[in-house]
Amino acid sequence: MKWSLKLGRFAGIDVFVHWTFLILLGWIFFSQLGADGNVDAALRSVAFILAIFGCVVLHEFGHALAARRYGIGTRDITLLPIGGVARLQRMPEKPRQELVVALAGPAVNAVIAIVIFAGLLLFRGTPVALEAELQHGDFWTRLMTVNVFLGAFNLLPAFPMDGGRVLRALLAANLGQRRATQIAANIGQVLAIVLGAAGFFLTRNPFLILIAVFVYLGAQAEAQMVELTSLFRGLTVRDAMQTRFRTLASDAPLAAAVEELLAGAQHDFPVVEGSAVVGILRRQDLVKALAEHGKTGTVASAMTRECPTVEADERLDRAFERLQSGGCTAVPVMERGQLTGVLTMENISELAMVNTALEKSSAAAR
Repeated sequence: MKWSLKLGRFAGIDVFVHWTFLILLGWIFFSQLGADGNVDAALRSVAFILAIFGCVVLHEFGHALAARRYGIGTRDITLLPIGGVARLQRMPEKPRQELVVALAGPAVNAVIAIVIFAGLLLFRGTPVALEAELQHGDFWTRLMTVNVFLGAFNLLPAFPMDGGRVLRALLAANLGQRRATQIAANIGQVLAIVLGAAGFFLTRNPFLILIAVFVYLGAQAEAQMVELTSLFRGLTVRDAMQTRFRTLASDAPLAAAVEELLAGAQHDFPVVEGSAVVGILRRQDLVKALAEHGKTGTVASAMTRECPTVEADERLDRAFERLQSGGCTAVPVMERGQLTGVLTMENISELAMVNTALEKSSAAAR
């Protein structure tokens, strides 16, 4: 994810923190410091927030490791001020698998809460002392309570929370993934409106309003994603790729890339060295390179190697998910080791529009 700092790599998964999370820590520190002028109290508040987000990271690892059981990798985990995001390479297709992956995160929070409670029982003495501890609350009791809340909140039956995925997995067995997603997404958007109204009119809590916006947009994005991928069932990359395209040599000057860009409708160009594909020059990368170095640079200096190649016979819905999760607008298409086409997000959108129009025509005819 852009604008993120890498914290490390654990269990083969990169963990990042978005820069806005640092703003949250600073705001908490100075807010506490301004309230009572106590530096120690401000540092304890920051430490508590870090502990909460440590639990959030473990929650996301629950999803990631459960997905790994089914052969699904995780690109990375990123900490945001409103929580964490584990970017799976793809979502499980079988309802049972999605159910397990969705429940794994809240299960981690439940385990953390149980372990803390057991520790309090073990180290805080008599039941009377424990009861007093739970009533007044310290670092550990508050952290236990937060984990209970995180697990419960994530189990709300609405996208994009884990409970929405649980609901979809349960409904998909009878209704199919497309209809199940629509129901879970609609519930998510209704919940978002309720949360937003509560945050604005009742609590005047801007954080609750922010969560409501996140939930609404997340539910909408999930519904759109499934709607698109459902249109691609049974299709391959070959059905959507460009077959009329130009390539650029890696040692060609950027001036040659500009000529190709202006000469036709192609925006992204596979870059080759002999017969080998070594990258792709995207329009935005070309424009950025021109702004920094003019036309004197080479194609190799501006191309990206981050976008993978796809196979012509690969399922289109899988390729679409790879493009989205990798942030690529275009990828070279290979067949038997040879470059045979270019697949772009624009091609996929055009195919989706065509298939939607054909579905409407077919429905009208019936």
